[in-house]
Amino acid sequence: MVEGTRDELLERLAEAVGAVTVAHPTRVAIDGPPAAGKTTLADELAVVLREQGRDVIRATIDDFLFPRAQRYPRGEYSAEGCYHDAHDYDALKRVLLDPLGPGGDRRFRPAVYDRTTDAVLSPPVTTAPADAVLVLDGVFLLRPELIDRWDLRIFVSTALERTVDRAVIRERRVSARADIERRWRERYIPSQQLYFATARPTRHADIVVHNDEPQRPAWATARRGDSEVLAAGE
Repeated sequence: MVEGTRDELLERLAEAVGAVTVAHPTRVAIDGPPAAGKTTLADELAVVLREQGRDVIRATIDDFLFPRAQRYPRGEYSAEGCYHDAHDYDALKRVLLDPLGPGGDRRFRPAVYDRTTDAVLSPPVTTAPADAVLVLDGVFLLRPELIDRWDLRIFVSTALERTVDRAVIRERRVSARADIERRWRERYIPSQQLYFATARPTRHADIVVHNDEPQRPAWATARRGDSEVLAAGE
């Protein structure tokens, strides 16, 4: 386990991206619980990579949700529904991950859904350079349906109880505290516990980032079977 500054963490992650040698764009997953700090970390890493001259594609799993009418068959607060029914993984693979992967033509779309308007999207097809980097953040990225689609796997670990406090701060302008806490305690936290129990995501992570203190993070590079890494977040 290494502890350091935010800049040191970003330098380490950029080095890890640079160390990937593939003949197609490098596909980087930044996984972790809601409000763990995935999006912020992904945005910061994208800046560093662009400063190094890499062509970066930024994407998020939130742009691959099913429309609202389809994603709550088990109820709005169902943890099982959150894990099984929310995201369109077939579309994610078809329009983004597979085109950028081995044998792909590098012609991709970065999104299929707009959460704000609850509308299906069909953005123009873009062709990525062979040395581009996809940085995609989101929940459940190291689940069995996606695990072999990544060239670098990063898991952002934060105490689940701490994510509730962060969510209240982040969403207090649009939702009442009681509503936020209910969603986290009934849907999001139990869905993460289900994810840990069934997919064991940190077993598959190349780097686990401990983000309880974002300005003083700690990180561990996986060695398969390393008990320190396996314990992170589980």
